[in-house]
Amino acid sequence: MSGSLAGRVALVTGGSRGIGAAIARALAAEGAAVAVNYRERAEAAAAVVRDCGRAIAVRADVSDGAAVAGMVARVAADLGPIDILVNNAGIGPIRGIDDLTEADFDATIAVNLKSVFLCTQAVLPHMRVQAWGRIVNISSGAARGAGGVGPHYNASKAGMEGLTRGYAARLVKEGITVNAVAPSLIETEMVTSGLASSPARIPLGRFGTAEEVAQVVMMLVGNAYMTGQTVALSGGMAFN
Repeated sequence: MSGSLAGRVALVTGGSRGIGAAIARALAAEGAAVAVNYRERAEAAAAVVRDCGRAIAVRADVSDGAAVAGMVARVAADLGPIDILVNNAGIGPIRGIDDLTEADFDATIAVNLKSVFLCTQAVLPHMRVQAWGRIVNISSGAARGAGGVGPHYNASKAGMEGLTRGYAARLVKEGITVNAVAPSLIETEMVTSGLASSPARIPLGRFGTAEEVAQVVMMLVGNAYMTGQTVALSGGMAFN
């Protein structure tokens, strides 16, 4: 532990597994107190908390404004006001054009995009008072490519990157950076159970790891000059 984030409080939404869990552990390794948000996987969230030193698990549906307000208040009471927000929570129901329903579309936009707005708005007051904050949004290569989940997912991630730029432009003078990370084909349950059974189409020849995504997040948290950017990592499948 280097302690570079000692005294900081971080919230990772969807932090009970996969990329979110790796990010929570990386933040804790740098000395941050970490709130691990989850919706259903209480045992998994508790396991991440055990790895993170000063940490709590917080159950909340981040697509619901009242739930987000309650979550942020709970974190502030138990750990302190939030300095670092990682918007990682997301869903990706695989649908073709002909079987994509309105309910699928609405749920995906709510969890993947509306939650970013709700959580960002909730943490900004403290960040603005102290003139320091880091917000990192976990996007996807699907924001700019066809992807394999469906157009609802493309739209949610493209919207997330739009929010990233919009907030970054308006907060840059207040010491708050807002960036995004866009991973493609990371070895998580979402990918290996439905999107890609093998890494055959990745030029590097393997899936990415959740820890490699966490490394990019930590770079963004530590960099005060970089804002409004989306960092892609895809093993050579796409280039910005």
